[in-house]
Amino acid sequence: MTNNRTHPTDTTWTGMVPVDDTTLAVTDTGGPGIPVLYVNGHVATQKNWRHVIADLGPEWRHITYDMRARGKSGTSADYSFETNVADVDAVLAARGVERALVIGWSYGAFVAAHFASRNPDRTVGAVLVEGAQPHDWIDEVDIEAMRKLWRRLGWMMPLMRAMGMGARMTAEQMADSNIEAGEIARERVLGPVMDNITVPTRYVNASGSSFGSKGDSQERIRASLHKVVERNPNITIHAKVPSNHGNILRKDYRTVAQAVREVAGPEGGQH
Repeated sequence: MTNNRTHPTDTTWTGMVPVDDTTLAVTDTGGPGIPVLYVNGHVATQKNWRHVIADLGPEWRHITYDMRARGKSGTSADYSFETNVADVDAVLAARGVERALVIGWSYGAFVAAHFASRNPDRTVGAVLVEGAQPHDWIDEVDIEAMRKLWRRLGWMMPLMRAMGMGARMTAEQMADSNIEAGEIARERVLGPVMDNITVPTRYVNASGSSFGSKGDSQERIRASLHKVVERNPNITIHAKVPSNHGNILRKDYRTVAQAVREVAGPEGGQH
């Protein structure tokens, strides 16, 4: 694991963490506060969390990282959902963190939910931003059409990466990952995961549609959460904000940060 202290504070560490056949770009602000591990959206990077981190302030220990083939992280032969869950554990272990509050946005919310469900002894709590909503939306998708769409978008991927909105994955790999996400979101698959969560967990939901959604499909997906919170008293909906799926971390970061504070409870940013 390399160690490059390039940030201005004495405690902040930034570097590359070796995992399997790749390396993950990680930043850890250090300090005595409760560790918060941020899990990105599907094609997002660490920088998407900057407003939330700034609102929470230095009394928390902020740990961000880029998923495989995103941001400054290396490419890999394996982009499966299970590797993304395992990478959370790898990042925390590399930074010597035994217990953290996990927060994920979009695809990252699914990763955070699975980690919290499987590792209650290592999780302070979870904040799920516009994701981890059990719904069989994959049944409404033409899988082959999705693959064709990603092939057509292939020429745009370098441009999207340059704007921080893409991954160094092939069009086929991106299609496979999105299809797998739909399978993971199925009610019969994700429902038991959510039912098994025993730590404080809060949803922060957006409004309206997102890129690629049709009609009221996004709202129907969000509506599935009432079953989740009815079955599990550890999970509540913290808020539904005016912003949409894509800009929630930029426009409603204060609400997201408040959900983190609520999950942490009286401890706040201190141990």
